[in-house]
Amino acid sequence: MTGRRSGPLRAAPVLAALAATAVLAGCAAESTGTPDRPAARSAAEPTAAAAPSVTPSRGETPGGTLLVADFGGDTVTFVDPERGAFDRVEVGTAPYGLVVGKDGRAWVATAEGVAVVDTKTRTRQALIPYRTGTGPVTTGEYRGGGMGIALAPDGRHVYVGVNVPDAHGVLEVVDTAALKVTGTADVGRRPFDVDVSPDGAEVYATGHDSFDVTSVRTDTLRTRRAVVAPYGTEGGLGSWLKPHYAVVRPSDGKLLLPFEGERLAVLDPRTGRVVVEPMTADTHQHGAALAPDGTLLVVGTGPIASDDEEASLTVRSPDGSERVVPLDGPHEDVAVSRDGRTAYVTGGFTRDGYWNGITVVDLAGEKAPVRLAAGERPLGIAVL
Repeated sequence: MTGRRSGPLRAAPVLAALAATAVLAGCAAESTGTPDRPAARSAAEPTAAAAPSVTPSRGETPGGTLLVADFGGDTVTFVDPERGAFDRVEVGTAPYGLVVGKDGRAWVATAEGVAVVDTKTRTRQALIPYRTGTGPVTTGEYRGGGMGIALAPDGRHVYVGVNVPDAHGVLEVVDTAALKVTGTADVGRRPFDVDVSPDGAEVYATGHDSFDVTSVRTDTLRTRRAVVAPYGTEGGLGSWLKPHYAVVRPSDGKLLLPFEGERLAVLDPRTGRVVVEPMTADTHQHGAALAPDGTLLVVGTGPIASDDEEASLTVRSPDGSERVVPLDGPHEDVAVSRDGRTAYVTGGFTRDGYWNGITVVDLAGEKAPVRLAAGERPLGIAVL
């Protein structure tokens, strides 16, 4: 594999190095046409959380409940943030990302289509097929179908990045009233993440395997591409130094894309200009989210190169100062509580080595992180 990183080499633990070697191809290489098989779960499994003494009845899902996409199954799981999972709903094969609207409907990107879940009654209302042909429905990291997904500020449209194996991806537009796809636009390869501008005028699809972000006008579906490659594009599909997830900074509409716990690429989508700021976690990074006060949360997945540090959660203040919270085992995505005090980090991981749970992180640093058993290879996460 190709890709060089700045900074001094560090001696990583032997076990971490062996694990990184075993999983390296998963994040870096393009599909060879054989779908991945879910790996055996990590030995560092969380102890199953005690079930709630009373399971909420239909129509009584409490506020603050977590919803996770079970990439290793065909369900979404409802999770009490203190006591663990209490319900699940079948949605479709290998759900990846999800987003929840103000009306309580969740939109879930699966390999088969966009599932619509009523989170109040905890039932699936619809499964909207993609317009794009993605081949046979499969599972695993390179499966075709929906990946990143986002909701327009007015709630009228959902935007989903559809992976087409061995080809460029497609952004599909779903009308949330008609429950059907009403438009498409070509975007980069393997659209890991999809985000919307604060005014709803543009959608941004992060193309993992094409080192880019595609901006799509929501009125015309016209596109423009910006390369985001602070390490360069050497190695192409074989490189692991690619963009994964992004967040849109409300203050100026710029996109923040973390790389390797070393560099934060700040993209102005209007000009395509990228400014790089330093980061400190020194580990491979995936999921990102913004707290209400502008604090950036970034998931460090754990080692992918021999000089990587272990898994972590970076807590980056708007002024650029950082605190790195160590995590136990691989993690993928993150959501933050509405009061901004707690982060919830999924253990599903797009590569091998996942575990079935969520780590709860007190952002004030007053309590140690707590692991909850929840879901089946949980990736996407939202707070209801």
